[in-house]
Amino acid sequence: MTNKEIVIRLYGVLTPYRSKLFIAMAGMIIVAGFNAAQAYMVKPLLDEIFVNKDKVLLNILPLALLAIFLVKGVFYFIYSYLLEWVGQCVIRDLRNQIYMHLNRLSLSFFHHTPTGEIISRIINDVSLLQGAVSHALIRILRDFVSVIGLLGVIFIMDWRLALMSLIFLPMAAAPIVIFGKKFRRVSTRYQNSIGEATNILHETIGGARIVKAFCMEKQEEKRFAGQIQHLFNTLMTETRYRCLSHPMIEFLGGIGIALIIWFGGSQVLKGTSTMGAFMSFLTALIMLYEPVKGVSKINSTIQSGMAAATRIFNLLDIQPDIEEKPEALDLPSFHDCIEFNDVTFSYDQGEPVLRGINLKVQRGEILAVVGPSGGGKTTLSNLLPRFHDIDSGAVLLDGHDIRDVTLHSLRSQIALVTQQTILFNDTVRNNICYGSGNCSEEAIRQAADAAFALDFIKEMPKGFDTIIGESGARLSGGQRQRISIARAILKDAPLLVLDEATSALDTESERKVQKALENLMKNRTTIVIAHRLSTIKNADRIIVMQDGRLVEEGTHDALLAQKGVFSQLHRMQYID
Repeated sequence: MTNKEIVIRLYGVLTPYRSKLFIAMAGMIIVAGFNAAQAYMVKPLLDEIFVNKDKVLLNILPLALLAIFLVKGVFYFIYSYLLEWVGQCVIRDLRNQIYMHLNRLSLSFFHHTPTGEIISRIINDVSLLQGAVSHALIRILRDFVSVIGLLGVIFIMDWRLALMSLIFLPMAAAPIVIFGKKFRRVSTRYQNSIGEATNILHETIGGARIVKAFCMEKQEEKRFAGQIQHLFNTLMTETRYRCLSHPMIEFLGGIGIALIIWFGGSQVLKGTSTMGAFMSFLTALIMLYEPVKGVSKINSTIQSGMAAATRIFNLLDIQPDIEEKPEALDLPSFHDCIEFNDVTFSYDQGEPVLRGINLKVQRGEILAVVGPSGGGKTTLSNLLPRFHDIDSGAVLLDGHDIRDVTLHSLRSQIALVTQQTILFNDTVRNNICYGSGNCSEEAIRQAADAAFALDFIKEMPKGFDTIIGESGARLSGGQRQRISIARAILKDAPLLVLDEATSALDTESERKVQKALENLMKNRTTIVIAHRLSTIKNADRIIVMQDGRLVEEGTHDALLAQKGVFSQLHRMQYID
């Protein structure tokens, strides 16, 4: 992404705050004018007061100077505050925009992108852009306007010296351009490294139990230390460039000022210029070089912000794989059947995971899906809420192709309970009513009771107001699962998907969760993906999937009698 494209995108984000920016710009112009006035006042100070001994001007000039500083200070506050406010608003808007965009992206994005990388984009990249927008932008705009005013002063004082100084200004600015490209490359490497380091942290903290169980603390410490060393090396490269660019600019500017002092001094000695005019010119010139040197100091901040902006806008440009059609309609309440018509699906246009699936599930039916690992069971269930789009065929609800209806109207009719229980670091109450809007206390208690969770919730220190920790860390596996079942009961969706909801539980917990699931499945159309065949004896129908195909179908006893794949799976579980 080029600088021009980044600036255009940033301008789009700044557009809602144009009125504030115009006020700030007006304030900067006034401050720049007073900066120029300060430099200009050196001439009457020397020529009229010190040379011509003008006592009247001696009384007036200090008061005028005080007035200049006062007015300049007022407008400095106005434009600085407004620009900071705009910068912070831009960062706030970008953070919200990124988060909303992430929520719209498909599951495939999260499967391919490490969590640490995503966190780094939201936290670190936006913080770097904040430095560029909130601080560097203010300084650049302020210095640019000041330079315009000071250029006017030096041309008024001595146009020949002004033209000479303009020769050296580009020379002094050259290192900014040269080092700017280096800063951008280094900053991109740094931000990528931060993402990798964040991902290591996320993996090792989230997997602390496995790290400890396999005695991998030292190896993980070594891996993290290696990444941090890489970060250190990258930062020191950026520091080396930054520390080198400033003295180079100062030296080149010094050459110009030295030559101007020699040439301007000779003009004063010859009598073609006054001491006041020359000193006023020199003051303005020195003040003119300060913004150039200032840009060199913040150049790394600017380039880091530009690199961060590139990564941010690249993320915002990612299009979700699952998108609603513009003319998508709301799906009516489910009342008849689910159909999979000749469905074929593959991940990333690879080998098909599902091949020619034809299946019909009637309202109120409990359908169990079994089969060897990798057979496509979970993939089949993920197609119903449209977490992925099929390659060919159609998935229909009451005859409506799910690609023709809104995602909200589709997913609001499906409740999901998975083996990996997803809970939030919040109260029991908020986890149960998650996704169900404002629920009454009685409805929450009834859902918890139906999920056989009410007894252990009452024993908690604060009952329903107890914080359960990250991912429900303060609960047992069976308790977490019953909370998630209570959440599904409260949602009261007509369609239910159970993806190996009891496979990770011990026998006692499984017994309690199974009772909760029986309450959940009442009067619902249910698809049960099961690993333990004992949990699906009462299913109305069982389908067997192998290598992405539906190979067997029938009741529990009928499938055993066929002595096929299901019978083999049953024998392996119960004989072993």
